[in-house]
Amino acid sequence: MRKPYMRIPYTDVLAAPTIIPQSAATLSGAAAALREFLTTSTSAGPRPSTAVLTGAGISVASGLADYRGAKGTYRVNKTYRPIYYHEFLGNHEVRKRYWARSFLGWTTLYKAKPNLTHFAIKQLSDLGLVKNVITQNVDSFHLRAHPHLPTVELHGYLRSCVCTSCHTELPRDVFQDELARLNPAWAAFLQEILATGALDTENPDERRARGMKTNPDGDVDIPDAPYTTFRYPPCPKCLAHPPSMGDGSSAIVEVDSDGAWGTNSTAGILKPAVVMFGESISAPVKKAAENVIDDADRLLVLGTSLATYSAWRLAKQAKSQNKPVAIVNLGGVRGEDAFFVDLDPTQTGAQGTRIEISTDELLPVVVEQLQRSSTVEMAHQTSDHAIEEHGATVFKDLLS
Repeated sequence: MRKPYMRIPYTDVLAAPTIIPQSAATLSGAAAALREFLTTSTSAGPRPSTAVLTGAGISVASGLADYRGAKGTYRVNKTYRPIYYHEFLGNHEVRKRYWARSFLGWTTLYKAKPNLTHFAIKQLSDLGLVKNVITQNVDSFHLRAHPHLPTVELHGYLRSCVCTSCHTELPRDVFQDELARLNPAWAAFLQEILATGALDTENPDERRARGMKTNPDGDVDIPDAPYTTFRYPPCPKCLAHPPSMGDGSSAIVEVDSDGAWGTNSTAGILKPAVVMFGESISAPVKKAAENVIDDADRLLVLGTSLATYSAWRLAKQAKSQNKPVAIVNLGGVRGEDAFFVDLDPTQTGAQGTRIEISTDELLPVVVEQLQRSSTVEMAHQTSDHAIEEHGATVFKDLLS
């Protein structure tokens, strides 16, 4: 039988970007270019409507790894290979390995918080400039930072598990408790890791010094760990009411004496509610993302190399509709020259801009300047609040 076609993740280093306009090479110049991009109207409406497309790069400041950044998983861990959907479904041992690593990494993701970039996007929405967000990230930070700003989670979310048989969702924190109950030795090991502080540091070098590698999807790799001993529960709904198979017969869902999924089972497998490699994005989610691009006047790309086709095609869709595109990303972006090839060489940001400055450094500056500007009125009144960025910077008026 021919192996299923798999789109292998692109892991090579992308070409360095050409900064557009040249003045955007400095923080002040980049802020000016992005302000002009966000506020120059291309339609008859009172203010331009911007769609935002985000990637793993914007969550680095929250302590999560990205994929292709300077310290991204593909750069520092050359042997990293994601688990594919067909492997997860078809192999009990693969699921053990996945859930063991996810069990150890969940604490980091659970404790992590949205950062200045997420709250700046919320504030841009309050200014009436951003109407929708599409994110490739599965950390749910957008929904926590701006719950009232419509957000399409293109690749799903880690806050839930979903049954591959009945499609019922189960909260991930509830699933974590079940994993701890079924795997007391692993739970004790996790407490030992927590005691070392290895999961408290945001420095990947410090984590590797403690024998751990943390990946963007919230899992932790422990070299030579006994993954085969790990156990996981079945879908509780399928356990209580086994679903029907394609031939009309009833599926088998069995558990051992402690309630772990049994190897004779033919259904009830829980997976993370994310789009795994080799798995297709659902038609409703794909359509929702396309609609966001259709309805926007322009596209702002933040913290992504667009190496994933599902994201790149959305940027291409915007460009094919002659909509201005701005990209803020550290490092190269897939095929980025095509997004800026036809710009007037004298333009200063309205037609598009390419910036290589971290979003958590740039966006708060842009927000502050826009708030002070008389050319943009607040769309919604917000109260002053303070957020703490990992015990460091306090940025006011970004959370309501």
